[in-house]
Amino acid sequence: MTPASVPPGTTHTTNAFSWRFVTPLFTGSAINAINTSLIATALVPIAAAVHVSVGRTAVLVSALYLACAIAQPMGGKLAEEFGPRRVFLAGILIVLAGGTVGGLGQDLTALVVARVLIGVGSSAVYPSAMLLIRRRAEATGLDAPPGGVLGGLMIAGAATSALGLPMGGMLVDAWGWRTTFFINLPFALLALAMAYFWIPSDPPVAGSRTLRELAARLDMTGIVGFGGAIAALLVFLRGLPHPDWLVLVLAAVIGAGLVWWELRAHRPFLDVRLLGRNPALTRTYLRFAVASLCVYTVLYGLTQWLQAGRNMSAEAAGLLLLPMSALSALLARPISQRNLVRMPLIVAAVSCLAASAGVLALTASTPTVWIVVITLVFGITLGTTISANQTTLYTQAGAGEIGTAAGLFRTFGFLGSIASSALISVVFHTQVSDQRLHLIALIMVIVSVLGLILVITDRTVMTRARV
Repeated sequence: MTPASVPPGTTHTTNAFSWRFVTPLFTGSAINAINTSLIATALVPIAAAVHVSVGRTAVLVSALYLACAIAQPMGGKLAEEFGPRRVFLAGILIVLAGGTVGGLGQDLTALVVARVLIGVGSSAVYPSAMLLIRRRAEATGLDAPPGGVLGGLMIAGAATSALGLPMGGMLVDAWGWRTTFFINLPFALLALAMAYFWIPSDPPVAGSRTLRELAARLDMTGIVGFGGAIAALLVFLRGLPHPDWLVLVLAAVIGAGLVWWELRAHRPFLDVRLLGRNPALTRTYLRFAVASLCVYTVLYGLTQWLQAGRNMSAEAAGLLLLPMSALSALLARPISQRNLVRMPLIVAAVSCLAASAGVLALTASTPTVWIVVITLVFGITLGTTISANQTTLYTQAGAGEIGTAAGLFRTFGFLGSIASSALISVVFHTQVSDQRLHLIALIMVIVSVLGLILVITDRTVMTRARV
C-alpha cells in the first residue's frame, strides 16, 4: 500500500472513511442501479419517437444488462491492474458520453449505443469502489470489513434500483423520454468532481505497457470469450418462448472454450481455479443470483401485472414499489454495520419463499394494501441478502482479486435479472392475467426453495454469525 492511497495522518477508520471519501463512491454506484429500471417507463414513447414497434425497444433493456454483465468483472480487472481511482473516473466519463448520446439520439441504434456506454461506464464504479474500500481498510489496519461503508455502498448500488421506475415515470411525464438519458449527466458530473478532488490518486502503474503485454495482463481473449458466451445466452433467453437451440449450443461451446482457455491463462480474467478452490465464494454468487431472479421478477413482472391487470399507470405502479426499496435500505445498514452473515441470509431465504407464496394469492381484486405488504416482504429479502452476501464476498476474496470478484458478484446478479426477464417474457408472452402471474409465482417458490437449501446446507454460513 502506497502513501498515496491514504492521506497523510490518517490513523483510524473514522478519518479514513470520511464523508468526502465515501460520497463519490455511493453517488457513482447509484447510477448503475437506477439505470437498470429507469428506461422501463420510456419504452412506449421512445418507440413512437423513433418509429419502431414497442417490442423492438426491449433491446434497450437487454443492451444494458449485457453490457453490465460483461463490464462488471472487466471493470474490476482494470481497477486491479491500473488503479481503482483511474478506472472509477474513466467509467464516469463514459457514463457522461452515454447520457449525451442518448439524450441527443435520433434513432434506435444511437439509443442502443448510449445504453451500452452507460452500462459499461457505470459498471466500472462498483468494483473500483470495493477495491478502494479494501485498500483503505488495510492501510488503516482494519481487520473486520468496514460494515457501515459496505452498507452504504449496497444501498446505493442495489437498493436504489426500485427508484428507477417512479423516477422514470415522472421524468417522462414531465419532460419527455430524453430526460431518462440526460438525467445521468448531473449525477455523473457530481460524482466525477467529488472523486477527482476527494479520492487520493493511485500509485504509478507498475510494469511495461506494450500492447501485447497489456493484452496479456488483461487477458483479452478471456474477456472476449466471456462476452461472447454471455451475449449468446442472452440472445437465447430473449428469444423465448421460441428458442433458438443453435444459439444455446453456441453459448455452451464458447463457454467450454472459455473454461479451457482460462485454466491455461497466466493471468486469467475469469479465474476458474479460484471458483474451484473457493466453493464458498461460488455459493455466494449463486445465492445472489437466485435472490436477484426473484426480486427483479417482482420489479418487472408485478409492475406489468399491475398495469395490465389493475389498469395502473406506470408511475403509480412504480410508486407502489417504493416502500420495498425503502425497507431494504433501512435493513441493509445495521446488518452491514454489524457484519452479520448467518441470520440475514436465513431471513432472506425464508422471506423470499414467503413472499413468493404470497404472490400466488394475488388477484385483480386484491386490496392494494396486501400488495404493498407482499412487496415489503421482498424488501426484507433485498436488504438482507445483498448486505450479508456482500460482507461474505469481502472476506472470501483476497485483496488482490477483490475488484474482479466484486464485479463477478454483480454479474451473477445481472444473470439473475436476465433470467427473470426471460421468465416474464415467456409467461406473459400472449397475455397478462392472474393465472399467468400465479405461474410465475409458482416458479419463484421453487427457486426460493433452492435458495433456502443453498443457505442451510452451507457450513461456512451456518457456523458464522458474523465476520
